[in-house]
Amino acid sequence: MAEPIVQTRAARFSAAGRATFDLTLRLGGLAVAIVLVGLVFQSLNDAFLNTDVIISILRSMSSVAIMGLGLTLVIVIGEIDLSVGAMYGLAANSLAVIWILGGVPIYAAIPLVLLIAVCVGLFNGFLTTTLRIPSFIVTLGSYNLLYGLSLYVTHASTFNPNYPPEGFTVDDGQLAFFVNLTKQFGAHQFSVEVFWMLALTLVVGFLLHRSLFGFRLIAIGGNPVAAQLARLPVRRYKIVAFVLSAVIAAIAGILDFSFIQTSQPDLGLSQTFPVFAAVIIGGASLAGGKGTAIGTLGGALLLAELQIGLALLSPGPHAQQIFLGAVTIGAVALDLSLTRLRARRAG
Repeated sequence: MAEPIVQTRAARFSAAGRATFDLTLRLGGLAVAIVLVGLVFQSLNDAFLNTDVIISILRSMSSVAIMGLGLTLVIVIGEIDLSVGAMYGLAANSLAVIWILGGVPIYAAIPLVLLIAVCVGLFNGFLTTTLRIPSFIVTLGSYNLLYGLSLYVTHASTFNPNYPPEGFTVDDGQLAFFVNLTKQFGAHQFSVEVFWMLALTLVVGFLLHRSLFGFRLIAIGGNPVAAQLARLPVRRYKIVAFVLSAVIAAIAGILDFSFIQTSQPDLGLSQTFPVFAAVIIGGASLAGGKGTAIGTLGGALLLAELQIGLALLSPGPHAQQIFLGAVTIGAVALDLSLTRLRARRAG
C-alpha cells in the first residue's frame, strides 16, 4: 500500500522538477537574449548603453509591460484578450472627456475610468464563460467596439489638458496632480512610470505565484477538466482575470496620457501585438497554465531594446515590424516544441 503512495509522490515531485527546469530554461534563455541583443547593438553603436538610452528603454517598455501583466493573467487561465490596446486607448480618451469636457475632478474621473474598465472586463468574461463564445472572437470584437467608443466620445478629436478646447478650463492643481503621476526627475529625466511598472509587477507576481488565486488560475489553465472535477469556480476566476486585464490596461492608458499629456482616438491600437508578443516571449503558454510576471517584464524589455536599438541604427520603419514578427513566431514555436516534448515525456 505504501509503495503506490511513494510512487505517486515521486511522480509529483518529478513533474514539479521538470516544470521548474522548463521555467528556468525559458527565463534563462530570455535573460541571455537580452544581454546578447544589448551587446550587439553596443558593438554597432557606441551610444547604445549610455544612461539616456537605458532610461529610454525602461520608459518605452513601461506601457507594454503593464498591459502585458494583465494579459498574462488571462493567458495563464487558458484564454486570450486582444482588446487590451483598445482598452488602453479608451481609458485615456474617456479620462480626457470626463475631466476636461465634463468638468469632473481628476480625483473622481480616474476611478470612473477604472469602473468603465471593470465593465469591459465583465463584458468579455461574461460572453466567454456564459455564452461560451471563444475569447479570441469576443475580444477581437471588443477591440473594434472600444475603438468605436473612443471615436464616439472624442468626436475623433485630440485633447491636451495644458490647452483645453475653447470655453473649457482645467484646474492648475488637478493638472499638477495628473502630470506628477509620471513625473520626470533627475538630470536624465527618469520617469515615475517605471516605478508604477515595477510596483504592478510585484502585485501581479504576488497574485500569480504567492496566492491561492494564482494557484487556481494556473490549475484551471493547466487542466480545465481536472479543475471542473475539483469543483473550482472556473467561470468566476475567468471573469476576474478578464476584469483585471481590462483594469490594468486602463491604468497603462491613464499613465501614458499623464506622460505624453495628449489623447487621440486611435491611441493604443498599435499596442495589442507588442503586448501579446511580450507575454509569449516571456514564457507564457497559449495552451494555458504557464506564465510569469517576471517573464512578461523580460519580454517587454527585449522588445523595447530591439525598438530603441533599431531606431538608433535607422534601418527603416520596416525593420522593427520584421524583427517583432520573427521574434514572436520564434517564441510561439519554442513554446509549442516544449509542450510537445513534455507530452512525449509524460507519455
